[in-house]
Amino acid sequence: MSKSGKEEKPAKSKGKLGLILGAVGLLAVGGGGMFGLVQAGVIGGGHHEAKQDNNPKLIRKGEVDPYAPVSDKKEEGGAAEVDGEGGDEYRTAYYTFSEEFTSNLKNSDAMVQMALACSTRRDGRVLMWLKKHELAIRSQLLTIIADTPEENVYTMAGKEQLQKRMTAAINKVLTQKEGFGGVDAVYFRSFIVQ
Repeated sequence: MSKSGKEEKPAKSKGKLGLILGAVGLLAVGGGGMFGLVQAGVIGGGHHEAKQDNNPKLIRKGEVDPYAPVSDKKEEGGAAEVDGEGGDEYRTAYYTFSEEFTSNLKNSDAMVQMALACSTRRDGRVLMWLKKHELAIRSQLLTIIADTPEENVYTMAGKEQLQKRMTAAINKVLTQKEGFGGVDAVYFRSFIVQ
């Protein structure tokens, strides 16, 4: 064997060993990086928990509302509340605003005075939030009433539009304050135009 033949074999061995070690190193770095991405939830997604929905839930008739407001009044001889079999699948709870709303109407000398209530089919948190943020809600509702033209308060269509605007305003305030609205409708308990 020649001198050059002996030198070539060790050089080839070192080259193969270097390639093998380099490949193993790349696999280790790549595998570690991949493991990190999977654990961080960037890829794969099988191991991270889904974010739980903590918004108020619809309450079916007959279901217990875990957030139902506690009644201060003791009804003597009253029967337990019973839901009807037909109609809406969900129970409806009502909130009555503590004071009447009195405001002028847009571009008019007329005044309107109304007592309002609203409804929700969601759990009792919506009722709690209505009470908690009644001041901010009242302010928004008075602004809407003052922006209503007089001719709208005399027609059924005008009153229905006013109710929709008020419902949207209440939900906007609740969403800003609590992250969720939940009011389905606004109702007039009394409605007087002077």
